[in-house]
Amino acid sequence: MASSPASSPSGKVPRRVDTLLIVDDEPAFVELLAEHLGGGGFKILKAADGHEALQALKRQIPDLMLIDLQMPRLTGLEVIEVLARQDRLPPTIVMSAYGSLDTALQAVRLGALDFLSKPFRLAEAELKVRLALEKARAIVRPAAAPTPAPTSEDEPTDTGVTVPASRIFYGMVGQAPTMLALFKQIERIARFGSTVLITGESGTGTELVARALHQASPRARGPFVAVNCGAIPPNLLESELFGHVRGAFTDASADRKGIFEEANGGTLFLDEIVDLPLNLQVKLLRVLQEGEVRRVGSNKPIAVDVRVAAASAVNPRVRVRENQFREDLYYRLSVIELTVPPLRERKDDTPLLIEHIVERTNQRLGTRIESIAPAAMARLLAWHWPGNVRELQNVLEQACVMAESSEITSDLISVGRPVEPVPQPKIEMPTPDTLSIPMAVEATERNLIVAALQRTNGNRTHAAELLSISPRNLQYKIKQYAIDSPAPVGRPPRPGP
Repeated sequence: MASSPASSPSGKVPRRVDTLLIVDDEPAFVELLAEHLGGGGFKILKAADGHEALQALKRQIPDLMLIDLQMPRLTGLEVIEVLARQDRLPPTIVMSAYGSLDTALQAVRLGALDFLSKPFRLAEAELKVRLALEKARAIVRPAAAPTPAPTSEDEPTDTGVTVPASRIFYGMVGQAPTMLALFKQIERIARFGSTVLITGESGTGTELVARALHQASPRARGPFVAVNCGAIPPNLLESELFGHVRGAFTDASADRKGIFEEANGGTLFLDEIVDLPLNLQVKLLRVLQEGEVRRVGSNKPIAVDVRVAAASAVNPRVRVRENQFREDLYYRLSVIELTVPPLRERKDDTPLLIEHIVERTNQRLGTRIESIAPAAMARLLAWHWPGNVRELQNVLEQACVMAESSEITSDLISVGRPVEPVPQPKIEMPTPDTLSIPMAVEATERNLIVAALQRTNGNRTHAAELLSISPRNLQYKIKQYAIDSPAPVGRPPRPGP
């Protein structure tokens, strides 16, 4: 997108027009599909066969290509092979009424994003197109895009960062100096295999940084595997990470690869690394040092080639001082350390993020937001965003869905409003005839947890920080005491890999 809502007096949000190239030897089918997708706001290019497609691609690279696999003269698979060899294959969806699953998988291995089996519903095709465009924008390498010209003579002509004019860098959006510096660091270190420790508050986008490192690296064609160390029960985590052999424990009916083996040749992202149990921290350190894993129940080492990126919303140094995280593992993980700034420290990026999120929500959900009222924009820019980009995305998505017109008005922005004070919970101590130290400890602990959850509107990560315990430990105690915690406000759950 070329401009931000804040820079436009009318608050207009320009809508990006994506170009689609439809390649098929059935003219009636092409016209039908082109009419439907053109009505959905896309610019349509057409080609009657593979040769016409190659000629069209010399003139213009579309945002997405839909190509039939079975065509005379030059098949869709052959076109994909040619473009893949020349490293100029655009984001692609393959279509076929005859192609087998093996042919479709071969096209995907060559770089296609998705597969449509004819006959298909037009609505299904449009949904796949929008999802593919979103995926392409998240993973496409921006190095080929022009670097914006410097705005003053004091700016260096070569920042070392090549990002498109919209300031979207591997799915991350930003133009603040701290973000440009982060982009530059990612570009510089991506080609090396060193372990990386990413720190940043919840909602800042640490997983996006890990994905950017992967996509900018020579491992980009390999797998990217993400796992939250605090979300898997401790008794299952070792098997999940390192795999197991048949008979290693109850229900281990067959050999199973672990996450390290699944990420072989690619990148493994270990989120909330400080929640890793101490006994597994020792085994992880050995894997990082030796480059091999041992499945549970086996002494046979298996070599793995994996780049590890770890992240934590809590400063790992604090956990090291508390003897909850091994110092040698910390130093092994933090060979390179990246910090993602919170949104409040890069407020100049807020208008750009608003524009990007509204556009993406329009494309993903089919909403038709074209402008943001000045009062709504003022409220968005004034808020301090404790939940960072994730909270901003949640608030804007809610506003887009609830809007009854093409404009977001201030009443749809659910931030910055005065709220009723949260009543302080009363500590209910046991009666004297049943008084005991264990019961007093349990009562106090339970009420402190309830108070922390109320103060943070149900955000368990923040509540754990107030209580000085890990999120995993808090989750265990919530279940232990059967606490009915309030739903989080303004902070949707972390998205999956």
